[in-house]
Amino acid sequence: MEPELPSDTELMARLGRGDLAALGTLAERHQSRILSLSYRLLGDWHRAEDVAQETFLRLRQAAGKYEPQAKFTTWLYRIVHNLSLDQQRRVRHDMTPLEALQTETEDSAQDNPVERRELANVVGKAVGELTDRQRRVVILHRYEGLSHEEICEVTGWSKSAVESLLVRAYENLRKKLAPYQDFL
Repeated sequence: MEPELPSDTELMARLGRGDLAALGTLAERHQSRILSLSYRLLGDWHRAEDVAQETFLRLRQAAGKYEPQAKFTTWLYRIVHNLSLDQQRRVRHDMTPLEALQTETEDSAQDNPVERRELANVVGKAVGELTDRQRRVVILHRYEGLSHEEICEVTGWSKSAVESLLVRAYENLRKKLAPYQDFL
């Protein structure tokens, strides 16, 4: 029988006591999701890597004071979200197409690989053209699978604001993607 793996909360407590191996375990568990989320929010791998590194530095700094009030991943996503916002404020430029979003769209397209790639580009471009706040809630909701309440915790926005942003974002996407409805 394999030993039970420690929870994220247990690892944070160990990290708070100076056990740096706990940070390594947290990094192994969450690094790919952190990179993926920060890339989706920023559209730039180099900046996403910077956010991921800074996220783990923040984890280490906060470990001694960490008190689990929400799911660990929700708390972690809030750090990534805030760091991504900070990064975006520092470097204002047009978003590049979101390749990570495109990859997921390819799986749901028809059998033709050329059509899948073209459709993925169209969807990625449509998501990238949303307002910053709309794009963020769509990424957190659709691609990260967070509930409305979890999005509120991550972003610090009210539930009505999140719901309104999602409604407007999905409506904008429906309009932009209407010519491609037969392929979606």
